[in-house]
Amino acid sequence: MNRRDPWRINADLHCHSSVSDGTLEPEALVARAHARGVELFSLTDHDELGGQARAAEAAQALGMAYVPGVEISVTWAGETIHVVGLGVDPTDRSLLEGIARTRDGREERAREMADSLAAAGIPGTFEGALRYVGNPELISRTHFARHLVESGRCSDVGEVFQRYLTEGKPGFVPHRWAKLPQAVGWITAAGGTAVLAHPGRYRLSETALWALIEEFRESGGTAMEVVCGSHTRDQYGRFATLAREFGLRASRGSDFHDPVESRVELGSLPPLPDAVVPVWYDWPVAR
Repeated sequence: MNRRDPWRINADLHCHSSVSDGTLEPEALVARAHARGVELFSLTDHDELGGQARAAEAAQALGMAYVPGVEISVTWAGETIHVVGLGVDPTDRSLLEGIARTRDGREERAREMADSLAAAGIPGTFEGALRYVGNPELISRTHFARHLVESGRCSDVGEVFQRYLTEGKPGFVPHRWAKLPQAVGWITAAGGTAVLAHPGRYRLSETALWALIEEFRESGGTAMEVVCGSHTRDQYGRFATLAREFGLRASRGSDFHDPVESRVELGSLPPLPDAVVPVWYDWPVAR
């Protein structure tokens, strides 16, 4: 049987479930992806592998190709950068220990955010945010944002971030995440492929962006997201060009979190440009 055209596979390799800051349980997320025509899928929860077995089992039941994934938070030049790991062994000890260390401090940071918001006249946000996640180790700005929307402070999550949760606003508290070489090292040691997530989203000059990509590549990273939920159509072309210039493969992912909040629906992104090599090009699961 002839192999499928790798460039036309409907792959979604960046999604989040309720195990981190998405709203759908892993099984429901997989079912939605399958219903939307996704053929190759990965659950990439933030600094967490707890949903992998459930997602893999659900995908297998539906006959959908699945690769285990994770999204690791990194601090680089004072910015929070995300690195997606695809095809990782979710039981790898070094990866599990690494992301556990990365999660350390989330609760402390969240309490500082709540204190800052309280000082700005918005009390009770830690308890409110916690209702959306349950585990303080996984609490994030997104959970605060959902609480502030439900409580009527803002009309949507985007407004919350603009008014309260970005640098210079009342609820912003920086956090020191893993270092870039550490995150890439954990991923590759676990047999995975390190992917620079949504590079168009970072507040970096062109020079700084090039420096980030160079350090990522030198650390062992081999792919970047070209077509993703955070990029515009113009950026698809820009990052396809950068992927070629740096010798990186290209990934595709919606960064889906919720049916209402997310900018892009599962399975709805356009194909990768023909000029790049898909990250899944030689994966047996994509044949």
